[in-house]
Amino acid sequence: MDPLKKKRFLWGVLLAWAPWLPAMIGVGNALRGISAEKATGLAAVAGGLAEMFLLFGLVVTVVFEVAAIILLVRAFEPRHWLRSLFLAFSLCLSGLMLLLFGAFLWLTWFRMHHPM
Repeated sequence: MDPLKKKRFLWGVLLAWAPWLPAMIGVGNALRGISAEKATGLAAVAGGLAEMFLLFGLVVTVVFEVAAIILLVRAFEPRHWLRSLFLAFSLCLSGLMLLLFGAFLWLTWFRMHHPM
């Protein structure tokens, strides 16, 4: 195994998974708040996403996920199927986090400035 690819793989996995710990804490707090307040609708979802992303930082999350995607793609080796499977799962998690970030921006910025 190439040491450079191994280093890229390890850094990529670390960066891909790091934002998920605060994200899960934020989702847990948001769901607990929604349940306690009996809140429904778009405001409850936007508030939950805002809390989730403010825990870790918007810019750091995006930078971590983009860097993780770049490192993981560059670390791909078809000969190591188990590592490649974990790499693909980590890439999916990074894409999901970026999708959640886009939903956060849409729910907070676009919906705030363009009320129905």
